[in-house]
Amino acid sequence: MLTIWGRKTSSNVQALMWCVGELRLPYRRHDAGHRFGGLDTDAFAALNPNRTIPVLRDGDNPPLWETGAILRYLAARYGDDQFWPRDPLRRAETDKWAEWAKLNVAMAFTVPVFWRVVRTTPADRDPAAIRAAIDALETKLTIADTRLGLHPYLAGDTFTLADIQLGHVLYRYYNIDIDRAPLPNLARYHQNLTDRPTYREHVMLSYDELKAD
Repeated sequence: MLTIWGRKTSSNVQALMWCVGELRLPYRRHDAGHRFGGLDTDAFAALNPNRTIPVLRDGDNPPLWETGAILRYLAARYGDDQFWPRDPLRRAETDKWAEWAKLNVAMAFTVPVFWRVVRTTPADRDPAAIRAAIDALETKLTIADTRLGLHPYLAGDTFTLADIQLGHVLYRYYNIDIDRAPLPNLARYHQNLTDRPTYREHVMLSYDELKAD
């Protein structure tokens, strides 16, 4: 049984929960962070001295933190050869795109765009900074769009961990009130992700509680 700490509106927790759902793993999740608090307790610091979410414990094993490390652990232990290849070169190809998506898409969207648009009051928003952040993000998304014109999934012809790292931010990218570049392959890819029950359950969630007044 997996035990997970983290609120469901955290994008990093959503990536983890989507992965857990795809792998059909039993779990218990404890809300932590944001309005739920709990990160400043000694008990949580014993789980993760960084006091960040998500944290995962698999059975009686030591707790794991850092979303990318947790995802790779779950993929290696519970994923099949398509989701996380056993061959080192094929695995590196998948991991390359997973790491790329985390560093160049997720990190370029969550704080530079989502926080400035959703988690900042209208009076305090900086339209020029938002536009610059969107342009920088979409420079990277164009790479994904080109890739997805050649393959149905980011790392190739099957759904892999790389799609978790890319896809978990796309719901908010397509849902928030911004002007977006026409990226037809990416849009088609995201539409296909919305057909996955686990994506709808763990990613396509309201983020109203995060909106600034």
